[in-house]
Amino acid sequence: MRDIMKVVGFNCSPKKDGNTAHMLKEVFAELEKEGIETEFVQVGGKDLKACKACGKCREIKNMECIQKDDVNEFLKKMVEADGIIIGTPTYFADLTPEAKILMDRCGYVARSNGNPLKRKAGAAVVAVRRAGSIHAFDSVNHFFTINEMIIPGSSYWNMSLALLPGDFEKDPEGVQTMKNLGINMAWLLKKLK
Repeated sequence: MRDIMKVVGFNCSPKKDGNTAHMLKEVFAELEKEGIETEFVQVGGKDLKACKACGKCREIKNMECIQKDDVNEFLKKMVEADGIIIGTPTYFADLTPEAKILMDRCGYVARSNGNPLKRKAGAAVVAVRRAGSIHAFDSVNHFFTINEMIIPGSSYWNMSLALLPGDFEKDPEGVQTMKNLGINMAWLLKKLK
């Protein structure tokens, strides 16, 4: 068992340094103040394949998807971490295709192999232009709840009104929501430890 706790954050936006990335980094700053290690993982823009529902992960039970792309490495990072954050912009009132693929394949493999995500902390962060963030937020939280994870809250739903580069930093309530999420996630992780 590691002495230092770790949170891995997955940026499912194709923009590597966009508003979703900045939101994740705001949460990370609060976690790091509490001595929690963080790792930023870029998912958006990767050439990922959708789940084929082949059931091989349930049959083989080696904690891997038979499709060979970055998803197996992403799952390994989830299993090794104490907490998981999935960040996504809002696309047509829901999450990005990369976020959906990440959750579908990692969730299916994990649940087919003893559910090693159980009782880890999980949080969603969502960038939105105007509407649809709650649906995207719920979609990510469904991944956490089906995997028996624990979700910390914040002072508002974990979203920010952010379209253009730099919009997140212009949303004081969104910034404070990410700070509070980081504080609450750190508290939760310490209680779980």
